[in-house]
Amino acid sequence: MKLVDTHCHLDNEKFDEDRVDVIERIKEKLEFCVNIGYDLASSKKSLELAKKYSFIYAVIGVHPIDIAEYNQEVEKELELLGGDSKVVAIGEIGLDYHWMTETKEIQQERFKKQLELAMRLNKPVVIHTRDAMEDTVNILKEYPSITGVIHCYPGSLETVKQLIDRFYLGIGGTLTFKNAKKTVEVVKDIPVDRVVIETDCPYLTPEPFRGKRNEPIYVEYVAKKIAEIKGMDVEEVTRITTENAKKLYRIG
Repeated sequence: MKLVDTHCHLDNEKFDEDRVDVIERIKEKLEFCVNIGYDLASSKKSLELAKKYSFIYAVIGVHPIDIAEYNQEVEKELELLGGDSKVVAIGEIGLDYHWMTETKEIQQERFKKQLELAMRLNKPVVIHTRDAMEDTVNILKEYPSITGVIHCYPGSLETVKQLIDRFYLGIGGTLTFKNAKKTVEVVKDIPVDRVVIETDCPYLTPEPFRGKRNEPIYVEYVAKKIAEIKGMDVEEVTRITTENAKKLYRIG
């Protein structure tokens, strides 16, 4: 069985010069990857990629940093896009109090609107949360039927316990960083059947490539680190996290 990248941004300009080559490497090395939208334009590009390549799936939505663009017209367009079978989730959506482009109140209101969109479309969600974990958890508790993944999980082990029954944790290249003690502790203590592997490429490149552009095939370094932390075979980590990704996104 091959690995999966559950969170990438192949439409990013950093792939403009060699996107086809990057996608060929995905085809060769991975089971599939999931390209994540962050505004309406990137959501459309995400679906275009997914319709062109059988091993790429799309996620559509408006990121909290870009939430100023969210209105009824955008929501209608997202709802139309979301009817396509290659769209596997709504995201990445959530709260970001670090880059405050809109007030907390506006972020929360539009986060809830996109959770309601996901419910109408019967899709899971990809959650972005930064410096906003308490509010994120409280809002998700208002929507007990929603499932999904907490992308690049930033929280504590205690917080995990409030989410783990409905949400997978997205673990990426930061796990390989020397200062990743909190994430290492979380990975050590949670069952591997609640973990999915991601890159967030072109960002958050794992060691030994830190400082260079990330790409989906680098999930192997995250898998190796998880195996090391949990005392497991890499092949077993691969099998379990790939099955998790299929369950998360309802693929296959």
